[in-house]
Amino acid sequence: MPELPEVETVRRGLAAVMEGRPITHVTVRRRDLRRPVPVDFAERLEGRIVVTLDRRAKYLQFHLDDGTVMLAHLGMSGRMVIEHPQDAEESMPGGKHEHIVFAVGNGTVIRFSDPRRFGSMDLTTEAELAQHPLLRHLGPEPLDPALDGPALAGLLAGKRTPIKSALLDQRLIAGLGNIYVCEALFDARLSPRRGAHTVGKARADRLVAAIKAVLLRAIEAGGSTLRDHVAPSGEIGYFQHSFHVYGREGEPCLSCAAPVRRIVQAGRSTFFCPSCQR
Repeated sequence: MPELPEVETVRRGLAAVMEGRPITHVTVRRRDLRRPVPVDFAERLEGRIVVTLDRRAKYLQFHLDDGTVMLAHLGMSGRMVIEHPQDAEESMPGGKHEHIVFAVGNGTVIRFSDPRRFGSMDLTTEAELAQHPLLRHLGPEPLDPALDGPALAGLLAGKRTPIKSALLDQRLIAGLGNIYVCEALFDARLSPRRGAHTVGKARADRLVAAIKAVLLRAIEAGGSTLRDHVAPSGEIGYFQHSFHVYGREGEPCLSCAAPVRRIVQAGRSTFFCPSCQR
């Protein structure tokens, strides 16, 4: 599933061609995504101008000029690919996995495809956005300056789960996923099996710095392309070439040469260096 850096990469690509422009036409080819697409989806979007395109955790938020907000989630395999006007003559008809097509006022087309249909498209309003069922329980953003060492230590206090599991809890911190939690814990030299409640201020300072640094490096690299992720331009991400531990079971740690280990926590693979991470 795309994580925060991949969704941020998509947001930036779409914002460049959609912000300040009207949505002239919307084609809905199927509505049975993870959440049913509203029946008035196209009607409420057509003619509206995209004022800003934001991100909350792994959700894209398209803010329109009448106060409507389109909320989009890419799921496990969703893609939003840009087709520029000059590419129109070479474009191919949408395949069976292309579910929604947006035409923008400058002639650009954005095609949303999702083979597994775990993605979603919903409509809400500015006034109701914070209380939307998909957003209201989310924790703070990991890149928010307000999330510092003391704030994280406070969030983790009393948590008896392993730190890896705690960081994946979207109610604690929003947007973190398996890849970047593994990488951040390595950077912070913390074992994924360490109890979350034992991460006091000093360790929390290191962990917050590592989380922010890993996410920013990944965003700069366009995210990680392991299977489905591509930027709206069609380009793949490159951060997978910078992994220190994720997916490197049995390979030497880049810091100490000890073999990277893989364990399963809460049904998810966790990669770490048993020598560097305590």
